[in-house]
Amino acid sequence: MHSSPRPRLTPAIADVRRAVREALVPLTPAAGGDGPAPLVLVALSGGPDSLALAAATAFEAPRAGLRAGVVIVDHQLQSGSADVSAAAARQATDLGLDPVLQVSVEVGTEGGPESAARAARYTALATAAMDTGAVAVLVGHTLDDQAETVLLGLARGSGATSLRGMEQVAGLYRRPLLGIRRATTVQACADAGLEPWNDPQNTDDAFTRVRVRTRVLPMLEAELGPGIAEALVRTADQLREDGDALDHFADEIAEELADIAEAGISLPVRALASNPPALRQRLIRLAVLSEFHVSLSRAHTLEVARLVTDWHGQGPIDLPGIRVVRHGGLLNFSAHTSAPSGDTASLS
Repeated sequence: MHSSPRPRLTPAIADVRRAVREALVPLTPAAGGDGPAPLVLVALSGGPDSLALAAATAFEAPRAGLRAGVVIVDHQLQSGSADVSAAAARQATDLGLDPVLQVSVEVGTEGGPESAARAARYTALATAAMDTGAVAVLVGHTLDDQAETVLLGLARGSGATSLRGMEQVAGLYRRPLLGIRRATTVQACADAGLEPWNDPQNTDDAFTRVRVRTRVLPMLEAELGPGIAEALVRTADQLREDGDALDHFADEIAEELADIAEAGISLPVRALASNPPALRQRLIRLAVLSEFHVSLSRAHTLEVARLVTDWHGQGPIDLPGIRVVRHGGLLNFSAHTSAPSGDTASLS
């Protein structure tokens, strides 16, 4: 890896480096290991967040016994995107990062433009990591991104799973900057003499996330006082801790309660009734997901739970791909593909 001029250490550069250093600690190889140093890749768009992350990783990775490179994904959705990709590659090379991978992707339409671009990007990142043997991909999401994600989840009413926000570590991906404000990454780039690309889509009000960023969060700050973004992130952290604990308890209970049969899986009604709703509903969702690979919506989960909490002899419930019936003190879940009969409770 080539050396690069060391910028003056400013508070912003120090904050970003510290965050990256903490994220790299679990990846540090054991002393005396054979073979080349493990490789980490930075997902680099050229924007201030990912560029500050790349610069900090270039500095910290060798000190942690790691190699560092970048993956630059060109979504080919904007005029001049190839030039943006090339400029990001030049800055990565100047920082001493190696390899510098440039990947062009075709973005589909499923789920809308943002979702399709995200899917294409993460597919490209995963492929690059597999091809290079990288142990992790670092992504430049900041505290502001996390706050926006939580607020969008709240607006959708999609429950604690969405409100928990992005994970700092999720499989291959690590997000070192989730505790760093966007203003800090912008300042870190300025202090280091780096020239980030400002994506015009980040100011395009056609995107819901942009409206949250430029209108909703500033309005909340103005009306409720400063610290809204940090409060949203604290809420996500707490919900993530609570959710992880409940999932852990549900896994333990499910191992004791679930009875696997040739036709499907069953759970004892009395045991479900004795658990609080949060655990009861997790047990139902977990049973269906593990046996049939189907994710139940909240509406479907609550309808199944009524067979436990509001039982008055109702018949089977037909859900997408499965049938649930209460019989002999058990909830029996089985695969189901036929059309519902007239006396069956069917949910659309």
